[in-house]
Amino acid sequence: MPHVPRCMSTQHPDNATVPFFASSAVLAGEDEIREAFYAYSHLGCDEQMWDVEGKEIDTYVVKKLLSFYPEFFREHVLGEDVRLTLRVPNPTVETAEAKVLLETLESIPRSYDAARLFYGRDVAPIFEVILPMTTSARCLDRIFRYYSEHIVGRQHVCFRDDITIAEWIGEFRPERIDVIPLFEDVPSMLAAADIVEEYLADKEVTDQRVFLARSDTAMNYGVVSAALSNKIALSRLDHLSERIGVRLHPILGMGSAPFRGGLSPVTAERVGAEYPSVVTFSIQSAFKFDYPPDRVRAACEHLRSREIGPARPIDEGRALSIIERYSAAYRERVVELAPHINRMAKYVPARRARKLHVGLFGYAREFGGVTLPRAISFTCSLYSLGLPPELIAFDVLTEDDLAFIHEVYPSFKAKVTEAMRYADPEGPLMTVSLRESLERAGLGSEPEVAHLEIVRRMSDAVGRGETANLGDLVLRAAMLRHFLG
Repeated sequence: MPHVPRCMSTQHPDNATVPFFASSAVLAGEDEIREAFYAYSHLGCDEQMWDVEGKEIDTYVVKKLLSFYPEFFREHVLGEDVRLTLRVPNPTVETAEAKVLLETLESIPRSYDAARLFYGRDVAPIFEVILPMTTSARCLDRIFRYYSEHIVGRQHVCFRDDITIAEWIGEFRPERIDVIPLFEDVPSMLAAADIVEEYLADKEVTDQRVFLARSDTAMNYGVVSAALSNKIALSRLDHLSERIGVRLHPILGMGSAPFRGGLSPVTAERVGAEYPSVVTFSIQSAFKFDYPPDRVRAACEHLRSREIGPARPIDEGRALSIIERYSAAYRERVVELAPHINRMAKYVPARRARKLHVGLFGYAREFGGVTLPRAISFTCSLYSLGLPPELIAFDVLTEDDLAFIHEVYPSFKAKVTEAMRYADPEGPLMTVSLRESLERAGLGSEPEVAHLEIVRRMSDAVGRGETANLGDLVLRAAMLRHFLG
């Protein structure tokens, strides 16, 4: 495998600030081509995840990058020096978008032809795809085999007694692609090593990338469960790598909000140290656009140059016990909060032209009998309500739980402390039990006065039914936090 990227620029719409190159506040189309170039050339990202899930796809991205920015890509070979990785729909879950997967896979040989023409040699600009919501080895294997057998394999088919398809329209390259599993819920995260082992059992590979989510895991199970399940999965993947002799390269998807991972230019060194076995971190939109470019470049440089080591060991029994109790309490509380969250989510500004995963176009985020917005809007809504989601179910954690969590998840205290800066300690959603448990743990923090004032203005506006300016207030608060959600 060529150099494994360290900084994966993604299209997660968690930015408060609109980037300078955007034609509107909602990035779409050519804006995302410009964004990929900017991430490569100015911010120091060595990979761009190209998301074809949940939006109108552009299967000509390789041709556009090479034709719009030829000087850069002659010096930085796409597919070798910098990477473009497709995130495709999962037909098992997203049935309405299932055929988008086939269309996307069909575009890979065409992108190869464009790169070969540009470079004058064989270069595979795309040779990996990410499968979201992976729950089984079979889901991965279907994509792997569909590409090799039904896209590449058909080139050898003849027209009756005539020429082959390859002789007619040219060879199909690359001959195979790698499929990166993306694990997004706790059960799949805990089964990640087993699923990867089964997927690799009949394949001759030396390297395999594995993607662990943080955002949706936190939304569905709480921040503590998300972190502990990530750490268990990383430890198990380390053991698997040693046992089967395949180098595994973990990717960890983290946003700037503490709830969604807490990776920003300010925290890059801390996060890199806490997850020593992670090779690639996601560089989401708030990381890229809500901080000065020189600070973003410095953080990416640190992440690219840090040494990779073994995962930290974790007492799985204790971690799983906490996950079970904490997740149950978290989910119960979120169901209670759902009406407030959904009411506020309507005023969270859009940052990407993406179809919502509801109704005809995908899947609803069903949660205990209620439907919730996606993770970024969910997070932003709770911050806007004065109850950062990092705090939910904190009061179920015992003193022993907290001692264990601080040991294996050392940034937890900093995350809760940061969240407290944006909480309304006297707000209607802050329960007495939660307030007292935070005080006992010594995790109180003086709120940011300007942010607290905006949160209370939003609360008053909702109470009076005067919501005309609510979107502007949501955005002003987000600008102070340096992330939307």
